[in-house]
Amino acid sequence: MRTSIKIKRTPVLSGEAVMLPASKSISNRALIIDALAGGTSKLHNLSDANDTQLMLRLVNSSERVIDVEDAGTTMRFLTAYFSVTNQHKVLTGTSRMKERPIGILVDALRLLGVEITYLGSEGYPPHEIKSFAGQKADKIQIRGDVSSQYISALMMIAPVLPKGLTLELTGKVGSRPYIEMTAALMKHFGVVCTLQADKVIVPHQSYAPTSFTVESDWSAASYWFSFAALASQAAIRLPRLSLTSLQGDSKITGIMASLGVEAQMENGLLQLTKKDFGKDLRWDFTDCPDLAQTVAVICGATGVTGYFTGLQSLRIKETDRIAALQNELRKIGADLIEHDEAHWTLMPSSSLPNTASFETYKDHRMAMAFAPLATLMDVEIEDPDVVRKSYPNFWKDMSSFGFRISN
Repeated sequence: MRTSIKIKRTPVLSGEAVMLPASKSISNRALIIDALAGGTSKLHNLSDANDTQLMLRLVNSSERVIDVEDAGTTMRFLTAYFSVTNQHKVLTGTSRMKERPIGILVDALRLLGVEITYLGSEGYPPHEIKSFAGQKADKIQIRGDVSSQYISALMMIAPVLPKGLTLELTGKVGSRPYIEMTAALMKHFGVVCTLQADKVIVPHQSYAPTSFTVESDWSAASYWFSFAALASQAAIRLPRLSLTSLQGDSKITGIMASLGVEAQMENGLLQLTKKDFGKDLRWDFTDCPDLAQTVAVICGATGVTGYFTGLQSLRIKETDRIAALQNELRKIGADLIEHDEAHWTLMPSSSLPNTASFETYKDHRMAMAFAPLATLMDVEIEDPDVVRKSYPNFWKDMSSFGFRISN
């Protein structure tokens, strides 16, 4: 059944996003590492995002068939975890999940000695983990230019392998902050690894159960930077964030300093206020691809020309985010123009409509990237429940700022 919500224009914003979720990236890594450590750690403030709730339920599941729904991180991390713990599992998901590649990770696990077979198309879920007879290799090559989640998945299982593991990274390494996040979390649980420009070295070690508190999600926080940039007046407070965060998407503070948002920590809350902004933005999203949709919409609505690189991985996310952005930006008179595989120009709108309706393509980030346009126009969002994937209470937080939301 097709559903949508309508949001009335609200140009002035003041308040606190009290339901800002904990980081699902950190939560999902902590759950895998804790499972490898014996499952007795004290994990606090785990994300309420659907991806994390799936991980929490599935990592210890005794079921033979593991349905990760649309959770890409959960699919990749559990594939590695079930492999190294020698659990006979079939991993599957939504129709879109069956179109998202996993061959690079499966190839690496096969080299390690895991028997895995595809049950559908070669290189894509569903796949069956049959056995792990023993470690056959302690050094493998893996592409770094497709998804850092493959690398993180292998890093986390590496210390429990009898010979440890060295990963030789080929090509340009994308989303490096997520690799660094994985290494930092492993260290918190007692495992030390060495990160080099093109190599990750993880000796055989044992994880130690411990206590760990998850910080708020910077990806979710980025939407409030967008609200601040687009509002006529803004005084927005965000809880439980750290300016020295492990999360790559904390780069939003630097991006938004050029797009009209000042961010300062006061009394334990991140305070967002408006400032002057420039006429163009040049940014490489290689290390923070999840911010691209948010930034593209801001530029499109504020007359800022964007010169972007590092968008390649957007093609294999919950949807083809490049195509989705192009379709929806055109509804406000903006466009994302591809010059070649690496270079893009965001052409901003010269005249915004009074109202617009946006498709979400079963992608949570499409919904939340376009919702802040409700500071400038009446907005309709199709399939609003997609936000449950990462920020289940997003619409409630919007309502608390005075937005009138109706079906």
